[in-house]
Amino acid sequence: MDGFVKVRIVQANGMDLSQFQFDFDLTFATFFMNADMTLYGRFGSRSDFKDAMRDMSLEGFQKALGAALELHKEYPANSASLIGKKGPESTFKVPEEYPSLRKYKPTLDYEGKVARSCMHCHMVGAAERMIFREKHKPIPDEVLYLWPMPEVLGMTLDSKDKARITSVAKGSSAEKDGFQTDDDILTLEGQPMISIADVQWVLHVAEAPTTLKAEILRNGQTVNLDLSLNEGWRRNSDISWRTTTWDLRRMGTGGLVLEELPAADRQKAGLADTELALQVKHVGQYGDHAVGKKAGFKKGDIFVTFDGKTHRMTETDLMAHVMQNRMPGERIPVTVLRAGTRVDLELPMQ
Repeated sequence: MDGFVKVRIVQANGMDLSQFQFDFDLTFATFFMNADMTLYGRFGSRSDFKDAMRDMSLEGFQKALGAALELHKEYPANSASLIGKKGPESTFKVPEEYPSLRKYKPTLDYEGKVARSCMHCHMVGAAERMIFREKHKPIPDEVLYLWPMPEVLGMTLDSKDKARITSVAKGSSAEKDGFQTDDDILTLEGQPMISIADVQWVLHVAEAPTTLKAEILRNGQTVNLDLSLNEGWRRNSDISWRTTTWDLRRMGTGGLVLEELPAADRQKAGLADTELALQVKHVGQYGDHAVGKKAGFKKGDIFVTFDGKTHRMTETDLMAHVMQNRMPGERIPVTVLRAGTRVDLELPMQ
């Protein structure tokens, strides 16, 4: 750490969104930068609601720090490989320019109103999605399934290393592309990889269908591979853990939190593995998050049909269907199983 000038940013107010592009649902994120604002890399990954540290470790952070210093020693000779670290211009220059965030100011109000004037990072992600919703447009995959983890493609990376593959799922696109356990991803699209977040960044800004160029270190030898991103590849992502998903629930399920029914309970309810079985885990009680409650939904209800669909879906699948196919003001027919009896209801879209 002694090799760095350390700066901490604790709110999103006035943040340069063209420079600071990261997963806004994180509770911790690090940028490694040159004084001229050139990015060496990012650190900070998450894929679970309860365990914020599942995809991060002090060991991984230490290796990212060391790798950033090595890149700094080589700068500016390596500047061409770092160009892709910075993304395209953002929709707005700063968060307070978003229509839904215009009540905020670039600086905090320290006259007893710090909490109310502080803009949280997750608000930026929610504001980006709101642009599409307010215009009655489908939320595109790249905005809905943002910052995909490598697992979406079938490879798991070691949280205690930079970008080392610990497993490759059988039949996955990563396996078909030739990636193997213990491979170290040195570069992706020509960019040096110093963390899982760096891999996520390349995936986040990638369009589909496309093929990404990867340089791999395998048994001391460098191997060049292609990483295939097929149409719809992002849709294997789970977004239910994200803080910004609370706003999707407000818009799409009226404040209901849904979870898949366990296998034993499915069998008890007479529902096959291939059928829809999402149980209401929580019912919002206030404001726009109480719309589901007002529409008659109760905790413990089991969704068995939703908008005419009866096939198995996750909560992510259901919300994605709503955000991309149904607009505010529409009413979705839903059939729930309640104490063994099927009840027909309607869910208003917001």
